[in-house]
Amino acid sequence: MGGLCESILDKALRAMSEGDLELAATVAQDDLEIDRLDVQIDEGVLKALALQAPVAADLRLVLAIKMVATDLERVGDIARNIAKSAGRLAGRGGAQAFPPKLLPMSRDVQHILRLALDSFSRTNPELAREVLDKDDAIDELEDEIVRDVLVDLEKQPQGASQDVEIIWIVKNLERVADHATNVAEQVILVAEARNVKHASKLAALNRQS
Repeated sequence: MGGLCESILDKALRAMSEGDLELAATVAQDDLEIDRLDVQIDEGVLKALALQAPVAADLRLVLAIKMVATDLERVGDIARNIAKSAGRLAGRGGAQAFPPKLLPMSRDVQHILRLALDSFSRTNPELAREVLDKDDAIDELEDEIVRDVLVDLEKQPQGASQDVEIIWIVKNLERVADHATNVAEQVILVAEARNVKHASKLAALNRQS
């Protein structure tokens, strides 16, 4: 399922960068296979809980598998959204001028997803922490690109439709990174029995109080 998510995201981003309308159209079909696997994993998790009654580390692993599958299913949905934007951009014809930071952001998001999946397959909390560290940089890139696009929109309002699609793509890429972060947090929970969800926000709140 993780491999399919990597593949579908790559396909959607290639459809965007190459302006390939036909490639964009194939992404929705690929997403159906991810949905099918999500249902199979749900069934497997329920069966494990009912028949094996796992406890402690085993229970954490079973629940983490369910959580990770949910995040991956959403990555498939996001790739489909990116492909829809890519298809609309390609359908307008002509070369698209993308913000210079968009393709680097795309590569960074693909990398963080791969890193998260590697950390899960190896139950490696150190790799998982790398994912958490890299997510902040992706958030910053998102903000920078959106600001640049809004400036361009003010200068050239005739390009509003393309600018809106680019903003949607950037927002969707940031969401992929968020789901990769969720996967990494599950790895740390499984490996160390430590819940690090919202850790930075909660720490900041505690400091204020």
